Amino acid sequence: MIKIEIPSPDIVITKRKQLGEASEPELSNMYGFTDYHRIPRDKGGLIMFFNKNDDLLFVGKARKLRQRVRKHFEDTVSPIKMYRDEVYKIAVCFVEDPMEREIYETYIINKLQAKYNIDKVFFR
Repeated sequence: MIKIEIPSPDIVITKRKQLGEASEPELSNMYGFTDYHRIPRDKGGLIMFFNKNDDLLFVGKARKLRQRVRKHFEDTVSPIKMYRDEVYKIAVCFVEDPMEREIYETYIINKLQAKYNIDKVFFR
């Protein structure tokens, strides 16, 4: 039997509200997420989107994480395009091997029952 464990996130970004103080940097228009710069451009891995209740909304994988996270908020064909306002937290796990990314993605979708993943679902 193969034992798979969900990797712990390397980076977690949460939504922030603009407080309006002069010393605070202006928030981007990317749904309140300002810490995209913490996600490396050249790393591959998994992206997990959570709501305020820590329910998993969507899991994705990417060869270049930062570009893929931004694309989910800009793209018109993203699976979460109708639910972007629901996203409160983004967790990123670095996984360089493409086969491992595929296995982890499928496992996480089914183990945590991701709400908006429609492919690779076995729990319904």
